[in-house]
Amino acid sequence: MSDKKLKVLMIEDNPGDARLIREMLAEAADSSFELTVAGRLSAGLESLAAGHPDVLLLDLSLPDSQGLDSLARTRAQSQAVPIIVLTGFDDEDAALKALSEGAQDYLVKGRVEPDLLARAAVRRGAPAAPEGSGAAAAAPGGTQG
Repeated sequence: MSDKKLKVLMIEDNPGDARLIREMLAEAADSSFELTVAGRLSAGLESLAAGHPDVLLLDLSLPDSQGLDSLARTRAQSQAVPIIVLTGFDDEDAALKALSEGAQDYLVKGRVEPDLLARAAVRRGAPAAPEGSGAAAAAPGGTQG
């Protein structure tokens, strides 16, 4: 990855989970991240409108929004920013629904290693390869069963 930091917006209400994700991103090899954390969906949507993150990490259990409604509201705010759902819900049906509704990936807290998180963020937040470059777009990830 280049010297440019990948701007990550994380919408997560649990300070312990946010700290853990910050540490995981810091541990990731060959990656550099600038992480902004919003504790509520409303604050995250304000941050999204004010800035231009490269990728967004979204919890589905927030004080002001629950479940896939959080994803729908975030997608309505910005179609351009890739969203990785990062949640405690280890539910394959919810993961497939989230992916079908526009999430780029669905990762389960407690089952994510630093390099996997960083790889998902970099792959989803990287600018698209120029046409004709031969680089293929990454397929959406899923849950591990």
